[in-house]
Amino acid sequence: MKIPEKGLPREQILAALQGFKSNDMDWQAGKVWCDVYDPGDEATRLLHEAYRMYLTENGLDPTVFPSMLKLETEVVRMVASLLRGDENVVGHVTTGGTESIILAVKTARDKARAERPEITAPEMVLPITAHASFHKAAHYLGIKPVVTAIDPQTFRANVEAMRESITPNTILLVGSAPNYSQGVVDPIAEIGQLVLENDLPLHVDGCVGGIHLAYMRKMGYPVPAYDFTVPGVTSISADLHKYGYAAKGASVILYKNKDLRRYQIFACTDTTAYTLINPTVLSTKSGGPLAGAWAILHYLGDEGYMHIVETVQRATEQLIEGVNAIPGLRVLGEPNMCMFSFASENVNAFQLADEMDKRGWYIQGQFATEQSPRSLHVSVMYGNAPNADAMLADLRGCVEKLEKETPIDSAAVQQLIAFAMQSPSPEQAILELADSAGIAGTELPDELAYINEILEALPDEIANKLLIDFFNDLYV
Repeated sequence: MKIPEKGLPREQILAALQGFKSNDMDWQAGKVWCDVYDPGDEATRLLHEAYRMYLTENGLDPTVFPSMLKLETEVVRMVASLLRGDENVVGHVTTGGTESIILAVKTARDKARAERPEITAPEMVLPITAHASFHKAAHYLGIKPVVTAIDPQTFRANVEAMRESITPNTILLVGSAPNYSQGVVDPIAEIGQLVLENDLPLHVDGCVGGIHLAYMRKMGYPVPAYDFTVPGVTSISADLHKYGYAAKGASVILYKNKDLRRYQIFACTDTTAYTLINPTVLSTKSGGPLAGAWAILHYLGDEGYMHIVETVQRATEQLIEGVNAIPGLRVLGEPNMCMFSFASENVNAFQLADEMDKRGWYIQGQFATEQSPRSLHVSVMYGNAPNADAMLADLRGCVEKLEKETPIDSAAVQQLIAFAMQSPSPEQAILELADSAGIAGTELPDELAYINEILEALPDEIANKLLIDFFNDLYV
């Protein structure tokens, strides 16, 4: 495909863009249980207006656009106050949770470089439930992730396992509030004591739950301690574009003080070009997401957020009770907020996700690990909370349908993987097996159950390589 020789009419361009969305999940119908956080029609219209107003303004240089500095400072102060930080807490707005986490890890690494130069192979200790963004940060920044066990009943971090994993190379400990997979908050207070004993920083990943949990606490819900009032917590990430209901591209990374944050900032006067100063990863970035975040915080206010939290928590309780009432399904652990996962004893969970997809619902499959069963993840939010009854009705129907059908033979898939691994050319055998399952080519698969069976059965390093190769081919 090439750039057209002559420009196309506006109407034709917009019609084409709208047509591209025909196969997307209909999030506006409230049937997508992840990824999209809908605050309602009026708030969304405000987001669009604020975003467009600052679409062209560039966050690269506050001397050119001082309005961006004002917006960012005020957003940071509002979130810092919500997370009970004192006047010394500082931070920045980033493009998302992944960037916030990468910056937190970079800050810990650079602090260690300055204060503990004897460390040449830095490590960070994190539970297996910590988000994959920490592994991404470790990959980018040359840090070894030391993954620790969890309590297999509560899915919370095992603090003693973290203690035993600390070495002279440790530069950072991580806890989640909550973890994404099961929606439970790690014992942050206990991890905080552990870092104080070892003079280490502690990052709390509140990307998903930081804002929602803070309002739950304000409303009297029982919420485990996780914010800046916990001794030992040195940084917190909290996404505005998740349960802050801002437009995509807005998260906050907060630090206990400026002495820590200085290790995040990058400056360069070493070239013939302009002086580059970047507090975050990106240089040029649109002011749209920042303006949208500022607008939604002011539009909803405490009252609006509390209304959302009350609505969402009621729906969550209904869903958890309803899922547990379906024979063979059980919610894992005791979720602390509006996110949970459930396992199935009677039907294949991956096939159940495909069946729900056929009825217009999207729920995420999660692979089994040594400490957690295969499960399906549900994030309840303001936009899908009204559909709790309908979702449960279809879930029951899909379970009943699958109980009458022959499931995928998981044992046979595992046996195929074992044979492939023992063949003279295991890599080629795995590729052929993956190709037969649809993990190849330039088209997205219609169903994921068999693909997920294979990926779950493979060693992580091989599954990751397959997925990298698939995406390398998918984006031509």
